[in-house]
Amino acid sequence: QQGLIGSPEQTGTDRCIAEGRTHSYLLHDGTATGGPRIMVTQGDIRPIQLAKAALYAGARLLMDEMGIDKVDRVTLAGAFGAHISPKHAMVLGMIPDAPLDKVTSAGNAAGTGARIALCNVASRDAIEDTVRHIHKVETAIEPRFQEHFVNATAIPHATDLFPHLDGVATLPHNNFNANSGSDSTRRRRR
Repeated sequence: QQGLIGSPEQTGTDRCIAEGRTHSYLLHDGTATGGPRIMVTQGDIRPIQLAKAALYAGARLLMDEMGIDKVDRVTLAGAFGAHISPKHAMVLGMIPDAPLDKVTSAGNAAGTGARIALCNVASRDAIEDTVRHIHKVETAIEPRFQEHFVNATAIPHATDLFPHLDGVATLPHNNFNANSGSDSTRRRRR
């Protein structure tokens, strides 16, 4: 088995188990005591990977529109934003790199905004004025979206650096662009 793609020697663990054309990762094997065998499959990971790539690519497009390469803070909205760990969202590459203490949750921002608009005429007028000045970025026709999306499918990212994350988590070094002639130290992890 040594040297075969997906072998323990190649993956570095015997928990990576070949299943047809894909692999699963064994999280827990309780079968010896009558318990469950818990696996993570490619079918489990791929939807998360696509969703996080879309979120990051959208954020990256907004950063491009503003002419910036980094953000000082990130605000997560909705139930998802209220329950996800900022550190884990960043490890996945779901959000741009930022100081973790500056990644916050706004909770149900849409509901709060709706209540404010319903209960306060002056606020409603201000909201309507803001809406009239919104510049819409249409991801479906934006050529840079696809490039940002593809790069964001890597975890945390194929090309963007995460220096704030590097300060709180050690991630393995992955050279996603080994044959592209790019500088292989670009994504170096501690």
